[in-house]
Amino acid sequence: MINLASIQKRGKKYCVIYRIYNDEGKAQQKWETYDTEAAAKKRKLEVEYKLSVGTFEVPKCVTVKELLDEYVNLYGREKWGFSTYDGNISTINNYIIPTIGNKKLDQIDNHFIEKYYQELLEMPAVKSSRNMDESGKVTAATVEEIHKILRSCFRQAVKWGIMKKNPATDATVPKHKTEEREIWTAEMLMQAIETCENKWLKIAFHLCFTATLRIGELLGLTWDCVEISQKAIDSNSAYIIINKEVERISKKAVEVLKQKDIIQIFPSMRKNNRTVRVLKEPKTDSSIRKVYIPSSVAILLAELREEQKETIEALGDMYENYNLVMATSYGLPLGESYLRDKMQEVIDREGLPDVVFHSLRHTSVTYKLKLSGGDIKAVQGDSGHAQADMVTEVYGHILDEDRKKNAQLIEDAFYKKENLNPDMKRPDTGKKKIEVPDGIDAEALMKVLNNPEMAALLAGLAKGVTV
Repeated sequence: MINLASIQKRGKKYCVIYRIYNDEGKAQQKWETYDTEAAAKKRKLEVEYKLSVGTFEVPKCVTVKELLDEYVNLYGREKWGFSTYDGNISTINNYIIPTIGNKKLDQIDNHFIEKYYQELLEMPAVKSSRNMDESGKVTAATVEEIHKILRSCFRQAVKWGIMKKNPATDATVPKHKTEEREIWTAEMLMQAIETCENKWLKIAFHLCFTATLRIGELLGLTWDCVEISQKAIDSNSAYIIINKEVERISKKAVEVLKQKDIIQIFPSMRKNNRTVRVLKEPKTDSSIRKVYIPSSVAILLAELREEQKETIEALGDMYENYNLVMATSYGLPLGESYLRDKMQEVIDREGLPDVVFHSLRHTSVTYKLKLSGGDIKAVQGDSGHAQADMVTEVYGHILDEDRKKNAQLIEDAFYKKENLNPDMKRPDTGKKKIEVPDGIDAEALMKVLNNPEMAALLAGLAKGVTV
């Protein structure tokens, strides 16, 4: 059973769209793309005629480009989020279609794919922020992204009966080494906070560090998701709920994906912008979380809220109130580039390591792991990682220092015979015993005090940091 066809314009192309049904009666949209409106109209009439006489057969893809069009329209539109859509479409249009778009599917096997990957490494890369002069070549990281797309695309082709075997499944992909992110220590972060003169960047430092936020989550935080009442502050139970994020995406992605998961589209400052900023739901359920924040940070937020209320009252209707915590003077979300630029000013002025904004989140995870003695599940709850092992895979290297300490403890205790039985009480050294107040975990306290970087952070916080 096949519906009547329709025509829809997509950019400079014309698509003939009709619905097909498989043997189980499940409907799927079929898209055929043509360069001219006349060709699309001709195909539409052909589809409808063959339907009326019962001779219509759904055409199968012949080339890689035809398969990719089918893959994007049937699979990508349903499965991809906005940033994934933009990224995959860019990779397809910049690299895959120009190189093997006209290649016939029956000519593609595992050997072809592996040879293709090696040839890509010798090809010039497209112009980008990392290749402004267009002199660079395609990197192994880009080849891996291409491989991910082709492997998924060919998997769907096998499922649809277009190909018998996925030629990318066992293909050897050029290896690339992921650069280890440099992060700030507690002393570096405290230096940045104390010398920061920008109110918004200082708030961002505090929130990203204490609540382990991504920048989009920071910019999407709204006041209805912030619990900073005096009662919460006094009882050390202030918290924020992360359930939204601000993201800049292409207008085409909004159109194609039919505003999936979008809560709010913010007005554009320029009419000819190809992108828009949106407030949207997180891409995974695990990203939705409740994170407790220190009372000191809650007080800073309470002060910010009172200041914002005064601004709203003064501006009246001129203030576009989206209830955002990180809002401009007129209510719109702060831009990512604004915070990054202000952070770069601090880095340059103070001579701090040149880290990216996302490194603040890494610093947060690092010290939460250290403070908790490696409580990965607790840290995962704050970070919003889908799996606990993602925390160990991404951040496990930061615990090397503690593991080295363990080796030294065994060296001293066992091989130097200083403490063969750890349960035995050590002899009295004459040192004064420190009394730990009730309700304080003595073991956790010692871990903090024995860490010079954390001790520096606590010392800085004790001075009272204000915004």
